[in-house]
Amino acid sequence: MQRVSKQVRNELVEALRERYKVAGKTEKSRIIEEFAAVSGYHRKHAIRLLNVRMPMADRAGIVGRRVYNEALKQALVVLWESADRICGKRLKALIPSLLPAMERHGHMKLEATIREQLLKVSAASIDRLLMAVRKSAGSRRKKKPVKRVSKEIPTKTSHDWQDPLPGYLEIDFVVHGGGSMSGEFLHSLVATDVYSGWTEAVSLLAREQSLVVEGLKRIQRQLPVPVRGIDSDNDGAFINDTLASYCQREKITFTRSRAYHKNDQAWIEQKNGAVIRRTIGYERLSGIVAGQALAQLFQFLRLYVNCFQPSFKLRERIRQAGRMKKIYHPPATPCERLLEKSTKEALRKQLIELDPVTLLYGIRQGQSALAALSQGDPGNGPERQSLNEFLAKLPEMWRSGEVRATHRNKPGKPRHWRTHEDAFAGVWTDLLLWLQHEPDCTAKSLFHRLEEKYPGCFHIGQLRTLQRRVGEWRQSMARTLILEGVPAPIVVEPVLQAASFTGAEETKAG
Repeated sequence: MQRVSKQVRNELVEALRERYKVAGKTEKSRIIEEFAAVSGYHRKHAIRLLNVRMPMADRAGIVGRRVYNEALKQALVVLWESADRICGKRLKALIPSLLPAMERHGHMKLEATIREQLLKVSAASIDRLLMAVRKSAGSRRKKKPVKRVSKEIPTKTSHDWQDPLPGYLEIDFVVHGGGSMSGEFLHSLVATDVYSGWTEAVSLLAREQSLVVEGLKRIQRQLPVPVRGIDSDNDGAFINDTLASYCQREKITFTRSRAYHKNDQAWIEQKNGAVIRRTIGYERLSGIVAGQALAQLFQFLRLYVNCFQPSFKLRERIRQAGRMKKIYHPPATPCERLLEKSTKEALRKQLIELDPVTLLYGIRQGQSALAALSQGDPGNGPERQSLNEFLAKLPEMWRSGEVRATHRNKPGKPRHWRTHEDAFAGVWTDLLLWLQHEPDCTAKSLFHRLEEKYPGCFHIGQLRTLQRRVGEWRQSMARTLILEGVPAPIVVEPVLQAASFTGAEETKAG
């Protein structure tokens, strides 16, 4: 059958559109069949043509159907940055405690409707709203260096951990050698409570058994629960008479994992990556000054991670049709798990007084100092900015990409030129007036109004540009709505000279 021309097909569409609009289901099916037979179009394409958008005059008043507006998204960005960019499920569990803490310290001031939406938003909606932000921020992981395994000793497997009481720790070293084991560099002694996930870290000048005992004494003083047991790997700095005698004097159970079975220390291995490497990175750190900076950073990190970073905890494993299904407890912070197990009034009081943004500010300053030291140019770091400046930049930090100075790539040259003239420079006043009267009006409806008011001046390819401009306007209004009237927080400048770490005193004495 000979197909009709394009002009005839367009005339058919105009003639059938009104008839199709008011027809019933059976009549619509007959119209589509006849139109498809005459025009040669596929049925789905014929339906799209007959359901084309309404005339521009009827579409000018259409507004977007938004459940979560731009102000909520900006508030989520601030909370996400304050929580160190955790996933949506963990952020959902943290919002009920993080939001009151930030309001208590004057970092956020929200309207009642936005606050209610923040408390109701689902984890899936959080991930969807932050998808573009996460993609722009970016992150790149480096390959973990291979850890050395020591000689065989008596073992404790991962299956022996049934449901331990708080106070049973797994300990391990994290080396800061930059991928090379030659020369001198710093080590981090890390301890994790198996029950709650509470993590402590101490910086050491060297991997030596007497320094390990001193580091464990400091960890023992900082832990909110008494130490009941220690489980280590096969490192010679752990498996020796010095540490065994210390555990015996302190009445601490001392065990070790199997050689070449890293899953026996799954809890501490996970924290090595999720806490230490994620914060410190993989660059080489050496010397007393770097040790002081690392010790100062750990004092901020221990409170931030243990009180404001929810984590998952495995509840049970179920084997189904040859596959292992894992079921987890709801995300909770280590501090919350300890408070559920026992009443610690001192810990509860400390939690109320903590400011998560101040802690994060201290971590960022410490990361800047470590990045400058690892690059061999301490004169350029850390980045000097007050807590007020840090808070002001918090909603827009994701635009600059990687926020951690220890993981940041070398910045490129910023773009300062335009390739095309601004098509909406002369009509932006009209757009602002329309947006003030109808703040939820979509960019498409605004574009159709411009086409009606200025015929022939705009083409459909400029719609995306207008959508970006309207989005930027909504973000600006949202930031004003969130941060307007926030009182100035207390400025806490990091003092690296006051930091101390295990091993510095011994080095000076030697």
